[in-house]
Amino acid sequence: NVTIFVKSQQIKLQIDNLIYKEAYKMVYSQAKVIAGGLAHIPIVIAVFYFIMTFFNKRAIEYANAKKPKKVENKEIKAKSGSEIKTETKVEDEKPSSVSAETKTEVPIKLENTTIDKKIIKKKNADVPVNIYRPKTPYAGTVKENYSLLKEGAIGRVNHITFDLKESDPFLNYVEGQSIGIMPAGEDANGKPHKLRLYSIASTRHGDDFEGNTVSLCVRQLQYEKDGETINGVCSTYLCDIKPGDKVKITGPVGKEMLLPDDEDANIVMLATGTGIAPMRAYLRRMFEATEKGKNKWNFKGKAWLFMGAPKSANLLYEEDLQRYLTDYPDNFKYTKAISREQQNTKGGRMYIQDRVLESANELFNMIEDEKTHIYLCGLKGMEPGIDEAMTKAAEEKGLNWSDLRPQLKKAGRWHVETY
Repeated sequence: NVTIFVKSQQIKLQIDNLIYKEAYKMVYSQAKVIAGGLAHIPIVIAVFYFIMTFFNKRAIEYANAKKPKKVENKEIKAKSGSEIKTETKVEDEKPSSVSAETKTEVPIKLENTTIDKKIIKKKNADVPVNIYRPKTPYAGTVKENYSLLKEGAIGRVNHITFDLKESDPFLNYVEGQSIGIMPAGEDANGKPHKLRLYSIASTRHGDDFEGNTVSLCVRQLQYEKDGETINGVCSTYLCDIKPGDKVKITGPVGKEMLLPDDEDANIVMLATGTGIAPMRAYLRRMFEATEKGKNKWNFKGKAWLFMGAPKSANLLYEEDLQRYLTDYPDNFKYTKAISREQQNTKGGRMYIQDRVLESANELFNMIEDEKTHIYLCGLKGMEPGIDEAMTKAAEEKGLNWSDLRPQLKKAGRWHVETY
């Protein structure tokens, strides 16, 4: 038994030794593999670093190659004295850090050594705006205030002129702009009344052509509420003021209703009531002899006024308009729509939109001319009627008004000021 036990222990020891040897070989083999792998890491890092360095260098070179060149312009007057040419000098800009945000730019062509220099002036940049503001208004003196209506007219409409000589800075303006009026007194909450805007009815030279007045055409607002007649605050204030009174004035404001610079332009004017105000300024600038003598702008186109009024006695500045018709028959056309005295083709009252339909063919022949501008001024309620009339008139010419109007607006040929 002892012998058997000893032999069994010897066999077990041999087996254990064998197991330990194999385990050692396995561990050694794995360690060798891992060590070998670790030995390659520096090589991989070195290769990767080399690749990154190479591509970064190439990227910087590409960005610098595509970078726009700095152009230094030097003006040289030609011998004629009227033409200006530009000498172009090209310099490379120093490379800067490459941004992660890539911008695409149109490369500058450098084949030509000279280019024509075009001076681009911002449109209407010289038009005065907000010389006087609500916090610092100008106190203008009333020069005159008189009624524009004849006997039998409806309502109350006055022509009011203010003296601007004492304004400092001087309150200058151009045709088609507006000024603000701050009525005296306080509202129901005990606060000063807010200003109201009114279209200017005079040219920049004023009614006396001396260049130091501004005029308005104001209709007193009246409406019924709960059986009581309510008078408009500012319009009543203006119609009641007397020569010598001081009135708070702001502005001027507005660039929507300005006349074009082109002397050959055609001007179509659609007005109702006191919407005649800016049209009066345009027509005086075009046709008044003294005004024409002061202007560097000599109107040579065609002016067509569509005027709407309830009665003949409500037509404003009629004597001047008739004089323009006599003196400039080839340049001025005047079409009236008197709602309570005239009838349209359907037997109803004659409105300005009815006159537009009657003249559809001739009117749209003018509109198709790119030199024609259309001006619309008056009560806001006139817009739908005019829009409907224009739609029908356009259809007769095979045109789509809903497409045409935005095009005219974008081209700066459709001007609207309603209230």
